[in-house]
Amino acid sequence: MNAKSPTIAVRAALYLRVSTTRQAEHDVSIPDQKRQGEAWCEARGFQLVETFVEPGASATNDRRPEFQRMIEASTSKPAPFDIVVVHSFSRFFRDHFELEFYVRKLAKNGIKLVSITQEMGDDPMHVMMRQIMALFDEYQSKENAKHVTRALKENARQGFWNGSLPPIGYRVVGAEQRGAKTKKKLEIDPLHADTIRLIYRLALEGVGDSGQMGVKAIVKYLNTKGIFTRDGGRWGIGQVHRVLTRRTYVGEHEWGKRSKHTDARSPGEIVIVPVPAIIERETFDQVQALLQARNPKTELPARVVIGPTLLTGICYCGNCGGAMTIRTGKSGRYRYYACSIKARQGETGCRGRAIPMDKLDTMVVNHIEDRLLDPERLEDLLGSVLGRRSEQAERRKQHIDELERRATESELRLKRLYDAIEAGVADLEDPALKERIVGLKVIRDQARVDADRAQAMLDSPGHSAISAEMIRRFSKVARDRIRNREGGYRRDHLRALAQRVEVADDAVRIMGSKTELLRTLFTENVRPPAAIGVPRSGPKWRAVWDSNICTEVIGWRLATS
Repeated sequence: MNAKSPTIAVRAALYLRVSTTRQAEHDVSIPDQKRQGEAWCEARGFQLVETFVEPGASATNDRRPEFQRMIEASTSKPAPFDIVVVHSFSRFFRDHFELEFYVRKLAKNGIKLVSITQEMGDDPMHVMMRQIMALFDEYQSKENAKHVTRALKENARQGFWNGSLPPIGYRVVGAEQRGAKTKKKLEIDPLHADTIRLIYRLALEGVGDSGQMGVKAIVKYLNTKGIFTRDGGRWGIGQVHRVLTRRTYVGEHEWGKRSKHTDARSPGEIVIVPVPAIIERETFDQVQALLQARNPKTELPARVVIGPTLLTGICYCGNCGGAMTIRTGKSGRYRYYACSIKARQGETGCRGRAIPMDKLDTMVVNHIEDRLLDPERLEDLLGSVLGRRSEQAERRKQHIDELERRATESELRLKRLYDAIEAGVADLEDPALKERIVGLKVIRDQARVDADRAQAMLDSPGHSAISAEMIRRFSKVARDRIRNREGGYRRDHLRALAQRVEVADDAVRIMGSKTELLRTLFTENVRPPAAIGVPRSGPKWRAVWDSNICTEVIGWRLATS
């Protein structure tokens, strides 16, 4: 009977829970919990007023819809029931602190938590026993999680898929039968793999004369062209960025990168699962370099890039490596490039020097014009880069030949099958034969599509040979532009040729990337001048020599500085 009104039956609410959706779908536990709870209430004359069912939710936290609905109802006034009945305290919570917190929250509104398999009193001894059982439940939950994680990790090590939604461009297929369990792996989904390849191609080459496209531009292009996501929705910035940075697409799926609480795990806990590659590693690495260059955390500040001076943002002290900034003298009549470390810390920080701005600007521009932009000098500088591009083109040709061979071979196999059907040797109604024909058609068509795409990339202007005429034209146009003193036009084009200027006591070193120089040359010969893109940030310079870095040195006397 109700403690407040002895003539009124105790009102009870049932809370039923299972840990996984699979258990709920197969009715493993909830019907049994419900049957036992109803029988328990009936045997004691309790009135069952409401049942809360939680299908597939963990008891390690309170992020459970039905649990929260029960708590909200139990804390309202007047309380709709007198007791909450659970099969065991582990159905309510598997965290001893949270269990006690909610037990006390219910008690404040006169509601008691009761377990039908672990009946407890209200005296201190029984309270302590409940707390000890809660500790054991929490320990068991953590041990189960540890064993499950170990099993999943071993499954991933063996190259099998652990059951989550695969990345777009892949689908899950049965790979091996072990007893009653079907082990699964990923295979390329032909329906969406082309979308992944398109996204990478847009990032590297763009479409038409657009040039390389950023994440926002790719999102806009996909949505404008009606290219939808796997579930038919529109693309977002986060989705495209994940596609461009996911190593799964080069055949290395990283399992266990984050825990279920989204905490990043250490590299030693991550398992690399081999999967079929959709994107070539070289393409993937190029895209990562582009994304890194556009990252706001690694870019030069906007005030530096668009500042009024020619070398601000790329000029550094040769002694300490600190940036050189503008300092003025005589009420602004004279302007100097000066070491920022020395300006802040004095000679204890750096003994660097100050150089008149016009003098250094003129020296750098004249040297680039006379030395770097000499056609013969350009050919010498770009020789090694062009050699690597030739090797890359040769590999692409070999890849195209392999794809064409695969398509031809599949076509021949199909022809033999058709001949066998016509001769009556094979039965067209045979399911295995039908499946074989469909598989060969998919291989043939995919090989042809990939070969056409690879050939188009090989024929693109970026892979065309550089002629002497192209170098002479580029040299002339670049010289004209760095002589132009109007606005930031001169500065932008100088930064496309040189990305770092170091000022030492005895020399000025001008450094640039051969790859960036080659890109600028191709851009000039393919697109109109107004479309030339200038990078907002330069490469990360290393202290050791690199074959991709060209360095020009201007010797000068201290007296002239």
